[in-house]
Parts: sequence; structure tokens; C-alpha cells
Amino acid sequence: DDVRSGRGATPGPRSTRMSRVLVAMSGGVDSSVAAALLVEEGHDVIGVTMKTFCYDGTPAHSKTCWGLDGIMDAKRVAAALDIPHYVFDVEEDFTRDVIDDFVSEYAVGRTPNPCVSCNSNTKFPELLERGRALGCDQIASGHYVRVQHGDNGSSLLRGLDPDKDQSYFLWAMPREMLPKLLFPVGELTKAEVRDRARTLELVTAEKPESQEICFVPSGNYRDLLEKRLVATHPALLPGPIVRRNGDVVGEHHGYAGFTVGQRKGLGGGFPEPLFVLEVRAETREVVVGTHEELYEDVVEIAGLNWLQEAPEAGSIVHVQMRYRAPAASGTVERLDDTLIIALCEPFAAITPGQSAVIFDDEERVLGGGRVSRAYTRTTA
Repeated sequence: DDVRSGRGATPGPRSTRMSRVLVAMSGGVDSSVAAALLVEEGHDVIGVTMKTFCYDGTPAHSKTCWGLDGIMDAKRVAAALDIPHYVFDVEEDFTRDVIDDFVSEYAVGRTPNPCVSCNSNTKFPELLERGRALGCDQIASGHYVRVQHGDNGSSLLRGLDPDKDQSYFLWAMPREMLPKLLFPVGELTKAEVRDRARTLELVTAEKPESQEICFVPSGNYRDLLEKRLVATHPALLPGPIVRRNGDVVGEHHGYAGFTVGQRKGLGGGFPEPLFVLEVRAETREVVVGTHEELYEDVVEIAGLNWLQEAPEAGSIVHVQMRYRAPAASGTVERLDDTLIIALCEPFAAITPGQSAVIFDDEERVLGGGRVSRAYTRTTA
């Protein structure tokens, strides 16, 4: 298809140089408005939807992230905006980089963030590569984040809507990609995005958000694990539920069904509420304790990726360890292949496998990694 640009538009505040932009269009309202804003600014816009594991002819899959419904809605929006639209098949890469990683993490007792793996390993690298082939200068998406471009480089910032900020999911992108990125809705609230979509009469204006993991349409990730792991895998076998002192207080039906902080599925009959404190894959033990025992004040982070210069030992940073959790402040105690942060206050349910995103001032992303372990100074 010929690439057509928006007509009669004036540049908006997000960019000053008109360019050809490849926009990831999932078929949701956020990416639809992102594409519309770029067209209004006068950019040459090309829409693209990725065909991942999500796509399937079955009703269960068609309504998930980037599924059949998403592809069709993205095409409708692209037609309304008078821009070309393509579908890229990335199922092989997605399966290797996201689904296999998801399964392998649960198999060793950790709790992964599949959206982080998707963004850093599949989505944005693929967009950049395909965009180059189509002559695009930049790539864009509907994420609620901001990129600040300046003479000293580019920085990834939180989205202005604190309820929708998605910077937590983008720490693992290659640093060299930052100058190429645009996030048009990062300066808007979700309500403003909805209003803009209604004004433009986009078919996605009232489309609800997808909450489940796209490749687990049933909502129960254990269904996927049981399909991809052998039935005799230790993660799926029964094992003891124990207290930290070694007392056995119950039995579980596979440690892959548990994550730190979880209360459901532990059975009853305890004199006080118990929560998962630790998953020990090597012994198939699920360690439980009181809510007070969930709190730790030191976190170790591995698999590091830096979008800015790494902080020095002694620096005060802010670390976000769950998507919906507030950032906790702490001091960098050590930084080599592993980052160790001493938290200013104990934090509950720090979970191995989850992303830990480092901010310098609670707004700019320095980088991040995966939690490898957490402990309390007195019990290290």
C-alpha cells in the first residue's frame, strides 16, 4: 500500500519534527488514539498489528490482547484514519521469548512478568526492524509513558496519569531504542483518551481493557503449565507447606500454583491468617507465615538493564517491585552483576521473578532487573 499522511494538521506538543512513524495498534482504544494523534500532528503514519500466540480462530482467543478482534478493530481504525495497516506474524519469537520464559520461571518457583518480556524481546525490537524496512524514522505505541528527548540523550518517564502509568513494563528495552520512541498518550489520562476516541468516532472508543494474560485466556495460568510441562515435573507434584521453623502445616498440589504474598489455596484450620513467604523449588516446599513475616528490607536484583547511567553505591533510588505497588526508597549497597538495595522501610511480598524498576526521582526510569531474592538484615 502507498503510505498516506494526515492532511490539514498542525504539529502538536509531543514532537516538532515530522517523520514517518510505525504505530503498534493492538485494536484497543489507547493505541487507536496514539495513531490518531500522530496523524493530526502531520506525521506519515503506518499502523501494524502483531500476530502472536493470542491470535486463534477460537472465541476464547479472539477477544484477548492482539487477537482476532484486535486485528479487525485495528484495521477499522486505520481505515478511519486513512493510514495503511499491516499484520506481522511474530508467533515463533513470542513463543520462545515470552511463553517459554513464563513457563520456565514458574517451573523454578519464580513469578514472571510476561508483558516485560514481550515488550523488550519481541514487540519493540520487531517494530524497530520492520519499521526500518518500511522507511520509518520512529516507532510508537499506546503505552502510558513519556520519552524526553534532549541534547544529552533520551529518558523514559512515568506517564502523567498515575493510575495508568506503564513505565514498569518498559525497563528492559535496549537503551539505544529510546531516541526512536514516541508515546502520544503518555501525557493524557485514560478519561481524556476515551473522550478523544469518542470525538473521532473510533470503533474502539468504548472497548473495555483486557485484564488477563493474553496467552492464558482461561485466566488460570496453571492450565498452560500443565500443557507445557510433563505431568511428573516437580512444579506440578504435591509437596509440603511449612513454616520457617520447618514445621509441616499442610500439603499443596504443586508449587507452581503459588506466589509470594498469596493467601488463597493454603487450606484452613490455622489460628491466624497465613501467606506464602517463599517457594523452594529444590525441596518442593511452600513456606508460609504471618502477614508481618512478609516484610523484608533488602532486595537483590539480577538480569540488569540500564536506560541511564547506573547509580553508584551509596545513591538513594526508588524501586518499584510490583506493577500496582508504590515505589520504595532505598540505598544502593552494591552494584556489579547484581544490584543490592537496602530499603528505607521494610516492604511486603517482594517476589522473586518480578520486575524491579529503578527510578532516580520517582519519575525517570534508570533501569531495572528481576528480583532474585529478598531478606531482612537480621536474618541474611
